[in-house]
Amino acid sequence: MDDVRQDGRSSGESNDVAGGGAATNPKALVAAALKRERTRAGLSIGELARRAGIGKSTLSQLESGEGNPSVETLWALSTALGVQFSALLDAPSHPVEVIRLGDGPLIPAADADYAATLLSTARPGTRRDIYIIQAEPGKARVSAPHARGVVEHVVISAGRARLGPTDAAVELGPGDYISYAGDIEHVFAALEPGTVAVLVSESS
Repeated sequence: MDDVRQDGRSSGESNDVAGGGAATNPKALVAAALKRERTRAGLSIGELARRAGIGKSTLSQLESGEGNPSVETLWALSTALGVQFSALLDAPSHPVEVIRLGDGPLIPAADADYAATLLSTARPGTRRDIYIIQAEPGKARVSAPHARGVVEHVVISAGRARLGPTDAAVELGPGDYISYAGDIEHVFAALEPGTVAVLVSESS
């Protein structure tokens, strides 16, 4: 479920990236996981089927949620994808956190007109790369899933943009912050001319 937290403290609207009911339906879990991991690996259905030694039609049925996956088939697919067996039965959580300008814990300085809000702390053993994004209205930038475990943090500096996971994007303005999983498809669409953002990509 995607827990969209508006103030870094309370949970808001939720979205299921694997589709409604997938968490309780093994066939739907496998279908969503296969599509997700195959997309991450950049493989076609035919190529993955070839590497796993199974029929293309069998894989198509599994990805559509119509097949009955056997342990042997899932082992073959997980090996071909280079992931653990459990990854094909996993319904990963991809939280989206939003902190609007003025929300969050404000820490003022004692001797200057200065205040800081901690937006995010780095996870142990992670690396963070920092980018300046400059974007104009028009065609949105849609990014394919990055490596497993990547998290992106974005603060809008100027303009407005709609960004985040493709199926759960949020509109943000100057000073607003969002974090989301970068290992699913995500989008950045500028809504005003001269939109500028700071993007921090976190990976382990």
